[in-house]
Amino acid sequence: MAALDVLADPSRRHIVELVSGGELNASAIAAHFDFSRPAVSQHLAILVDGGVLDVRRAGTRRYFRLNPASLTEAGDWLQAQASRWTRVLDALESALDEGEI
Repeated sequence: MAALDVLADPSRRHIVELVSGGELNASAIAAHFDFSRPAVSQHLAILVDGGVLDVRRAGTRRYFRLNPASLTEAGDWLQAQASRWTRVLDALESALDEGEI
């Protein structure tokens, strides 16, 4: 699953924001949500499967940390879209200024 697909859900984006500050265990992450721990675990599994998070096991605990390299694809796509829209809007502004539209 591509990083953009994984990050489409706002809850998963919030988890990424949480772990961007450093490694957190599942309980610490779940404490930030009003829904069930199994639902948080499902989101964590999707983030791990998508390569956005790495997981480390220590005894019975699982610790999650961000895998920044996985976000490169998403960042590249967003940058390309921003550049494209900048060009389109600049062309529109020029056309409006020149009275072509």
